[in-house]
Amino acid sequence: MRGACRTRHWTLSRSRGYRRAGTAAQRDNPSRIWPRAVSNRICPSSSASKLQTIAIVDAYNHPHIEADLGVYSKHYGLPACTKANGCFKKVNQTGGTGYPKTNSGWALEISLDVEVVHAICPNCKILLVEATSNSVANLLAAEGYAVKHANIVSNSWGGVEFTAETTSTYDGHFNHPGIPITFSSGDTGYGVQYPASSQYVTAVGGTTLTLNSNNTRSKETVWSGTGSGCSAYEAKPTWQKDSGCIRRTVVDVSADANPATGAAVYDSVSYQGHSGWFKVGGTSLSSPIIAAIYALAGNGTSTIDGSYPYSHRSALFDVTSGSNGTCGGSYLCTAKTGYDGPSGLGAPKGKGAF
Repeated sequence: MRGACRTRHWTLSRSRGYRRAGTAAQRDNPSRIWPRAVSNRICPSSSASKLQTIAIVDAYNHPHIEADLGVYSKHYGLPACTKANGCFKKVNQTGGTGYPKTNSGWALEISLDVEVVHAICPNCKILLVEATSNSVANLLAAEGYAVKHANIVSNSWGGVEFTAETTSTYDGHFNHPGIPITFSSGDTGYGVQYPASSQYVTAVGGTTLTLNSNNTRSKETVWSGTGSGCSAYEAKPTWQKDSGCIRRTVVDVSADANPATGAAVYDSVSYQGHSGWFKVGGTSLSSPIIAAIYALAGNGTSTIDGSYPYSHRSALFDVTSGSNGTCGGSYLCTAKTGYDGPSGLGAPKGKGAF
């Protein structure tokens, strides 16, 4: 998050400790960027038709997130979202109020996730579930609590694939038909990461969204940092019909992620010597965007894993240009008309695909 450079990207260590999706951040003037101009282009509807709770799973604690969300909401004229009015709730991985220690990198991730879902769906409730650490066991425990207490779950973390990921010990935490679960696909370009590769989640890629002077969409292309490719272990879902992967293909859909077109975020926890307003990008941004649009649509109970957009393609903007790496020129790393790896089925142009 140094200037327009990505922060140290998460990896899956030998102890299987997950890190947050790598985002980029810089100081910025919040009046020039997010949320309304961009979010209105992504999904013009800003009110959920039914009461929805979006859970956000992250590691460690942000001690001032409710107050920071208040600063953000006031600056952009969004409705207050507080514990007192029932909009915001923060718990640890078991649902208690004994919070983990603070980590400045994860605190910025929490600010991004919480503030973006509130910008996209201001009348949605937010449940922040903080895992004790970034270990697999703790993050999955937090996921387990989230799916029991929310309609949609947003995740911006992950790591490399491993052979046991398809077992109930791991994938079982995401097998919840009727509860959309979104995951960032990663920010180091072509390649697959877990849990975005799980057959039970919506894997979210990243785009570069360019607006005209009147805030209409000018163009949208693949962001070069987004992840994509063929899973080494996950079975191919029946609703995926592409022929280049015998197993699960990543991603399903995509949204704005380029740090240059990223979100304004307010974070009072000092990160690399700075606190206050940041400009943040990466698939850490696109995952909560898609989660919030699922909430706006209110169709969660009708969804099975990440299949819903596949039968509603006309409600997506087909991203047809850009690449995220080298794969022999195939659709797995190069945008084309129709489905491709880095942008999936495309980017939202409303809530109809969710």
